[in-house]
Amino acid sequence: MSHPLFSPFQLRSVQFANRIGVSPMCQYSSQDGFASDWHLVHLGSRAQGGAGLVILEASAVVPEGRISSADLGIWKDDHIPGLKRIAHFIQSQGARAGIQLAHAGRKGSMAPPSAGERLLGSEEGGWQPVGPSPIGFAPHYARPTELNQAGIDSVIRAFALAAHRALDAGFDLVEIHGAHGYLLNEFLSPLANQRTDSYGGSFENRTRLVLQVVDAVRDAWPSHLPLFVRISATDWAEGGWTIDESVELSRRLREHGVDLVDVSSGGLVPNAQIRLGPGYQTPFAARIRNEAGIPTAAVGLITEPDQANTIITEGQADLVLMARAMLRDPYWPLRAGVALEEQVSWPPQYLRAAPAHSPARTPVNRPLEE
Repeated sequence: MSHPLFSPFQLRSVQFANRIGVSPMCQYSSQDGFASDWHLVHLGSRAQGGAGLVILEASAVVPEGRISSADLGIWKDDHIPGLKRIAHFIQSQGARAGIQLAHAGRKGSMAPPSAGERLLGSEEGGWQPVGPSPIGFAPHYARPTELNQAGIDSVIRAFALAAHRALDAGFDLVEIHGAHGYLLNEFLSPLANQRTDSYGGSFENRTRLVLQVVDAVRDAWPSHLPLFVRISATDWAEGGWTIDESVELSRRLREHGVDLVDVSSGGLVPNAQIRLGPGYQTPFAARIRNEAGIPTAAVGLITEPDQANTIITEGQADLVLMARAMLRDPYWPLRAGVALEEQVSWPPQYLRAAPAHSPARTPVNRPLEE
C-alpha cells in the first residue's frame, strides 16, 4: 500500500523522500551562535527517524538578530564548519537539510526560556533590538530602535550573506523567517509597523522589505535549489495582518522565486486570540496553496499519521512539518509507516526492531551539485 504522505516530492533539483518534515525549533543551546553536539544529535536523530526534510532552527543573520543569547547563528564564516557537519549527517541518512535564516527584530535580547522571559541586561551581553517602529512587543521587552534606510539595507545584505554561508555549509534549501512576530513579520503587520515612509502604510509598502530580502536571498542562492518563506497567515488580532493579505503576499512570493510557503500563524502580539485545535493552521495552508498557486507546508498540532496523510491526500498542503510531535518521538515517521502499513526504510542499525517487511535504508550522501 502506498500513501501520499510517503510519496516523493520535487522542488527544483531537490527531491524529498516523503512529505514529512521537521519544523525549525529553537534549542537555545548555542554560545556565540555556534552549533553544538546537542544540535548534531537532536537533528541527526530526526533524520535517522525517517523525516524527508530536517530544517535547522532560526539562525540569526546578525548578532542583534538573535532572540536570546543562546540562539544559533549564521552571521560569520566561523559558524560554517559546525553547520556543515550537521547538514552532512542529515543528508547521509537520506533526508534533505534546510536552515531557517532569521532576524528577531523587537523580540530580541531576551534571556533563554530556561532563565525566564526577561530582558537581558548589558552585563549579560544584552543588545538594543531594532524594529520597523519604536513599539515594544510587551512591557517586559525592549523598546526597539526604528530602522532607518541604512539599517534596512544592512538587514537585506545580512540575509544574502547568510544564504552564501548556508550554501558553503551544504544545505539543500534555505527558509526565510517571516513569521511569529520577528522582524520581517513586524514590517508586514500594521500593529507593529506604523511607519510613514515607503516601508509603512499600504500593503505594497509593508511587504516591501520581505520581497527585497527574498530577492537578495534568491540572487545569492543557486537557481537549482529551493527557497522557502515561513509566514504567519494571521496575527489573530483585530487590525493586524490577515489571511487575505497572506494569500496576496504568497502570490508575489511565487513571482519572486519562492518555491514553498511554510504557513504558521500568530506571534506578533501577546494578546492574540488563537483558536487552537488539531491542524488549526492547515486551512490557511490549503487556501494559500489553492488561491496563490504555490506549494505550501502545513504545521501546527499535526500529531497522528492518518491526520498527516489526509492533509497530503486532500491537497491541503504539499509537506507536513511537525515540531512538538517530533520532540516527543524523533522516530515519528517510522512509527507512522507502521501505523499506515507502509513499507518504510529503517536504518540498518535498527532493523532488529523493525517490522519484517521494512527494508534497510541505503545511506545517502548527495553532492550539492546534483
